[in-house]
Amino acid sequence: MSLKAILFDFNGTIINDERLHKKLIYQIMLQENLRPLSGEYRNICLGKSDRIGLRELLLRRGRVVSDEYLEGLIRKKSLAYQQRLEKLQNIPIYPGMKEFLQQLQEANIFMGIVTGALRSDVNFVLEKAEIREYFSIFVTGDEINTSKPDPSGYLLAVERINRNFPLLQVEPKNCLAIEDSPAGIEAAKQAGIQAIGIAHSYPFHIIQRLANWSVDYFREIELERLQQFFALGKETVLQ
Repeated sequence: MSLKAILFDFNGTIINDERLHKKLIYQIMLQENLRPLSGEYRNICLGKSDRIGLRELLLRRGRVVSDEYLEGLIRKKSLAYQQRLEKLQNIPIYPGMKEFLQQLQEANIFMGIVTGALRSDVNFVLEKAEIREYFSIFVTGDEINTSKPDPSGYLLAVERINRNFPLLQVEPKNCLAIEDSPAGIEAAKQAGIQAIGIAHSYPFHIIQRLANWSVDYFREIELERLQQFFALGKETVLQ
């Protein structure tokens, strides 16, 4: 067995934008005449798609919204998200990200993104950060109605790789996910994909308990060591 593909989460994994998402979600709540509560974003939204997070936030406050109304809120947030990032001199990609992508490219490892974020937001960030060329498949929140920890996104990613790049003959056991949240790690593992947890959004000790591998920074990921474990057919926790 070999490592053939690495599938990345997006928000909080590739781009350091969780604070921005929290601010925009809370702005929507205030516009809905709802006062945000302490810890509400982390407990309900972090690691989930806007569709799932916003719906749950509103339901918990007794608000029942139509799909059309919810889509309007999501579009409003997406527009504000891109406008905020457009004002920045540099897109806040995590340190070591570009170097790691270059390393994977040199090793001929396939790269994709599995996220609850909108495709328009993903494209905007990747183009601005000049890393779009590294990724060959995308599964985004526009395409699936479920959200992590549901494994549907990862299963669709494997299916899509094999449909578009049949010579790779990828199975979940040949893939590795990189995630920053418990929901994301669980989604990958439920799909039969081992996961690296990167401690961008949660403390290292929480990520360490859940992921097969755990790191603080991209530069700590030892690709050669990972390839050796996959070559041996191991499914293990390596800290």
